[in-house]
Amino acid sequence: MAARGSLSAARAAPWLWRRAACAGLRGPRPGRGYAGGPAQSLPTFGFLLDIDGVLVRGHRVIPAALDAFRRLLNAQGQLRVPVVFVTNAGNILQDSKAQELSALLGFKVEPDQVILSHSPMKLFSQYHGKRMLVSGQGPLVQNARALGFEHVVTVDELRAAFPVLDMVDLQRRPKTTPLPRNDFPAIEGVLLLGEPVRWETSLQLIMDVLLSNGNPGTGVATAPYPHLPVLASNMDLLWMAEAKMPRFGHGTFLLCLETIYHKVTGRELRYEGLMGKPSILTYQYAEDLIRQQAERRGWVAPIQKLYAVGDNPMSDVYGANLFHRYLQRMQHDRAKELGAGEPWQQRRSAAQSCASILVCTGVYSPAAPGPTAPAQGRDAPPFHGHRDFSFSPGLTEASHVVKDVDEAVRLVFHWEGWAS
Repeated sequence: MAARGSLSAARAAPWLWRRAACAGLRGPRPGRGYAGGPAQSLPTFGFLLDIDGVLVRGHRVIPAALDAFRRLLNAQGQLRVPVVFVTNAGNILQDSKAQELSALLGFKVEPDQVILSHSPMKLFSQYHGKRMLVSGQGPLVQNARALGFEHVVTVDELRAAFPVLDMVDLQRRPKTTPLPRNDFPAIEGVLLLGEPVRWETSLQLIMDVLLSNGNPGTGVATAPYPHLPVLASNMDLLWMAEAKMPRFGHGTFLLCLETIYHKVTGRELRYEGLMGKPSILTYQYAEDLIRQQAERRGWVAPIQKLYAVGDNPMSDVYGANLFHRYLQRMQHDRAKELGAGEPWQQRRSAAQSCASILVCTGVYSPAAPGPTAPAQGRDAPPFHGHRDFSFSPGLTEASHVVKDVDEAVRLVFHWEGWAS
């Protein structure tokens, strides 16, 4: 039922942090860092910043983001501390996202400062040589190849090869019955990089591939199980754009696919990997980029504290708290990297904590009820997390709740003894 690797930690995660009082944090309160002056060139902390709902709403920058980066940049326009942008978006090239952020924020954002939801798929090299069906939109093939996948087939290409498979839209049905094809190479796995445009087409053809063991032009008496490997990224049920209410995210598409597969086969759709927040693998990947960034800048002090700023309790807060729990366990027993999954090469983390900071400029609304466990005999707010991440109320509660990202940066600088 679960995605393997990173999700074992999610299921086993106990309660972590409760929301702190406005005066500060409970539990592992961030300690004092360097005071003002030359020592500030040696940070021991870094930021993991969400994008949608924190820095931008749709294509418009949130004013507080500009204020925040005026604090984060020095007089030469360089970052004073390491910063990585961690987004669950994936329907764009990494370079393009960096250019977009540079234009919006007014300073040069490098591509390796941006983590898209599917970026950790670079680690799944055992699938890079397989023929994979890829679903999503935007520069699908370019993104898949940038991740290392050498042989990809889009849903549109599969539909063109087998036009009788897509029958929902009457206007797109073939007018004549084409000859069956037996020269189309078998599909060996499925990549779900983001929400597609025509959901009915993608759902139907992905199901056809899974039920036919990669040969959608043929019929099968019994659906194979385990099915072909499936890698997915971005589990967000909802996300915030310009509209007043949240929009469907790729998590909604995954929910549709999982429900259909279970209804048709009686079994659960399984994932070889689920990437994007709140997956621990994504935070490990982010920490590694933070470390590389600090090394390039000549900051020799290890980055021991991470501050994750986001607007979604079920992805940003849950993921940061889950990663903090993982870091604490690693320090306690020096166990193997829990939740890393096979692709991650074992390396002791320099980070000791990951504090979650929730802003009120996106999905989260202070007036809205938080996710709680279902109550017997009475209604309860729904759980918006992915099926394979079991519900844990404490993991959705931020270390601190602030108005916007500028307040978050000021708060962290205050904790660390830095001038803002």
